[in-house]
Amino acid sequence: MILAEKIIDLRKRNGWSQEELAEKMDVSRQSISKWEGAQSVPDMARILRLSEIFGVSTDYLLKDDQEFTEPAVVPETGSPEIPVSMEEASDYLLIKGKNAARVALGVLLSALSPVMLILLGGAQEYGKIALTEDQAGGLGLIILILFIGGAVALFITAGLRISKYDYLEKEPIDTLYGVSGMVNERREQFRPVFSRQLTIGILLCVLAVIPIGLSLIFAGDNEFLHVAATAVMLVLIAIGAMLIVRAAIVWDGFHILLEEGDYTREAKRDLTLHSSFGKIYWLLAVAGYLAWSFISNDWQHSWILWPVAGVAYGAVFTIAKALRNKNG
Repeated sequence: MILAEKIIDLRKRNGWSQEELAEKMDVSRQSISKWEGAQSVPDMARILRLSEIFGVSTDYLLKDDQEFTEPAVVPETGSPEIPVSMEEASDYLLIKGKNAARVALGVLLSALSPVMLILLGGAQEYGKIALTEDQAGGLGLIILILFIGGAVALFITAGLRISKYDYLEKEPIDTLYGVSGMVNERREQFRPVFSRQLTIGILLCVLAVIPIGLSLIFAGDNEFLHVAATAVMLVLIAIGAMLIVRAAIVWDGFHILLEEGDYTREAKRDLTLHSSFGKIYWLLAVAGYLAWSFISNDWQHSWILWPVAGVAYGAVFTIAKALRNKNG
């Protein structure tokens, strides 16, 4: 095993991300990525530091034929690491990219769905089209349902396509040699696209209120222009949201494979706890709501349980997490 493979192996054994190891080494994450991708070699001072952090000898790090014999700290993940090959990682990123386009289009359709209903209703009300109120409303509703139906179909197909890789988000993984370097390289290639789409998307959402302001200034008594301005605002927000979602989904794919950001080992353990704890918590909330409502027959006020339960969830989950950590 060469030095790059040993650094990856030892980092994984300790359950650290590249960012966490970089902090311990007082170097950038890019430096760790280059070491693990065999693109550069740490100097002797950093070799000594690596041996201290990992608890191994410098001989083990420097000699390719040296076998690992010293104990390493194995993360208590509760489940074994799942190996991820180069082929699996490449296939996952490919599907993630295609899904990003599908989900982003679904978001666009969802946000645009009420636009024609608003425009047709306004046009009919202010005499811009020769349709009755029912005709305009019915046509707008049909278009809305078609848009929502298309969005739902896109969301479902995207979920089905990526479902076989659900374990990447939930379980600890062990990327085989070369995978981390490949993912980092693709992430750096995508970084300018991510920054550009995110910036444009946010700007569109912020600037979307301008048509409303312009209509208030210049439209005067022309009420239909106010309606049109509202429709334009929704279109700008829809396009902005589409760009943000598309960029974020692809970016998340890199973090998932590198177990960084929201997908570290600890975050995955929290996700598992969220899943099991959430089911129990909300079942109890439903039972409490129904019991209170039937016993008191005060359905008018019993709804207050839901916002209270929502606010309390965060505090109760934090306590459950602390108890889990205390018990090991």
